[in-house]
Amino acid sequence: MGIFIALSLFLSILVTVTLLLSYLKQTKMANQLPPGPTPLPLLGNPSYVTKEGACKYYPELSKKYGPVFTVWRMTEPIVVLCGYEVVKDALVNHGDQFSQRPKYPTIDIYSKGYAFSSECKHWRQMRRFLLGALRNFGMGKKTMEDEIHVELRDLISAISQTGGKTFNPINLLGSAVNSAISYVLFGEKLDYQDPKLHELIIAVRKHISSMLSPIHQICNTFPFLLKLPIMKHHVYKDIFDIQHFVRKQISRHRETLDINSPRDLLDYFLVKQKEEELNPGSIFNDTSLIVLMSGILAAATDTTSSTLKFCLVVMTHFPEIQEKVQREIDEVVGPERFPGMQDRPQLPYTNAVIHECQRILDLAPIALYHALTEDTHFRGFMLPKGTTIIPFLSSVLTDPMLWETPDEFNPGHFLDDKGQFKANPAFMPFSAGLRMCLGENLARMELFLFISALLQKFTFTRTPGSKQLDCKSMRNNKPAMIVSSELCAVPRSTSSVTK
Repeated sequence: MGIFIALSLFLSILVTVTLLLSYLKQTKMANQLPPGPTPLPLLGNPSYVTKEGACKYYPELSKKYGPVFTVWRMTEPIVVLCGYEVVKDALVNHGDQFSQRPKYPTIDIYSKGYAFSSECKHWRQMRRFLLGALRNFGMGKKTMEDEIHVELRDLISAISQTGGKTFNPINLLGSAVNSAISYVLFGEKLDYQDPKLHELIIAVRKHISSMLSPIHQICNTFPFLLKLPIMKHHVYKDIFDIQHFVRKQISRHRETLDINSPRDLLDYFLVKQKEEELNPGSIFNDTSLIVLMSGILAAATDTTSSTLKFCLVVMTHFPEIQEKVQREIDEVVGPERFPGMQDRPQLPYTNAVIHECQRILDLAPIALYHALTEDTHFRGFMLPKGTTIIPFLSSVLTDPMLWETPDEFNPGHFLDDKGQFKANPAFMPFSAGLRMCLGENLARMELFLFISALLQKFTFTRTPGSKQLDCKSMRNNKPAMIVSSELCAVPRSTSSVTK
């Protein structure tokens, strides 16, 4: 009995001392950081460090503490940046200082430091290679456009088979986007009916979802948990499934590689790897290859298919806008061919609607976290090297200083007085600066070609009995709109289309 009491007393003292030391440490650090809500000892501000918490609380925290404030993830401070001017100042004007990524043990362990989403030491060199390889492969050129048109023919055929009845297009869109990315990465078109394609799509979605899950956050805080086999399996199962698919592609490519005629992005990497064979410290190795290909496959598929689905659902709630887009496409392109990138300047309203859908969707409100490369004086604060930074992109996409009606769906945000397309500097769904999304050009091309062609061939309507949603409701219900909402695709008769 005496031992039990002594042990209880010891544990009570240990917990008390730990809490006190945590409180003193946080208090000392807080005095040097931007203001923010008071953290709980050890726990920090648990409600404020999730994607949902950010969207719910950051606008009010910004009003209370200013556009630069601090929240705590347990004992780690995170500085949040709000509004166009502040985010631009950080990511563009102070791009070098804000260009690092924080450490993520759950990513670092399997990627061995080669993942762009974590503390990759070689990201600049790898980024230069990727941008060059994509240009050589034909990104933004007719080659890629032709491949997307091939996917469109299959997609339109599949949608036509629904006969105008209620259906959920997310799997068809996912198949089309995955097949297009597979062509870029592996030079291979995937069959919509192939079970392996559907397994890959599911693995990608689960991986994206799990990265934001509480389990990942707990393991990033307590990385020793990843040594437990059951935890390791739970955290990494989906990314290992993706990597298994990538390894099979690598094996096939090695056997058929022609260094004088690379077929796809994977071939360009293998050629670069051969050039670097005599360099023992080269970053172009098997590990970086698997991590890179898996990362692109995961990042470039689910986000694009989700955006496409959201755009189509939005059109069902704004039929007058959909009709105006169709009228513009009919007048400029006609019914005989798909819209091409050469048509985009002549389709300003269509382009504006697609941009406004992306703005309202706000798919990555907190983007990928950044970290400081050095002690940085920013907006009146001295931020220490290594500080984790959240650019709150949602606040940029709804900044009232840059958007006339930020809480409404308004294609006029991207049109000038003459009805021509007008870029808005606060349009940052792909982030900004040195860490801007590598796949931005491909995503923009896919969104324009897919959306314009689908609206050329179909009129999308709400399911019978469904309610009309306003812009605010769409923002609040976007996960359900993307994953589970259904619609009808009514084929447009060629007689109604102006050639």
